[in-house]
Amino acid sequence: MSTAPAATPAVNELAGMPRSMVLDPEWFDSDQTKFEDWWRGIRLFLKSNRVNGTDNRITVILACLRGGVVGIYAQKKLDELDEENNTQDWDDFV
Repeated sequence: MSTAPAATPAVNELAGMPRSMVLDPEWFDSDQTKFEDWWRGIRLFLKSNRVNGTDNRITVILACLRGGVVGIYAQKKLDELDEENNTQDWDDFV
């Protein structure tokens, strides 16, 4: 007798929120031909997962920048964020 797999909960049990239907964004590695698709994916991810607040949004985006020029940018920006305890401005970031 086979056992059916457990159903995936429709609610994120830790947050008590509906589970996102948007896949986690891939890392962006400076490939400009992939930027538009990546940017659309990251924006959908932020919206779908209700990532609110400029600092939280910037943190998620920086976490997805790896390697090359964007990796250097992410490290520099992270260093700036560590030095400052001010809230970040979205318009200055994008």
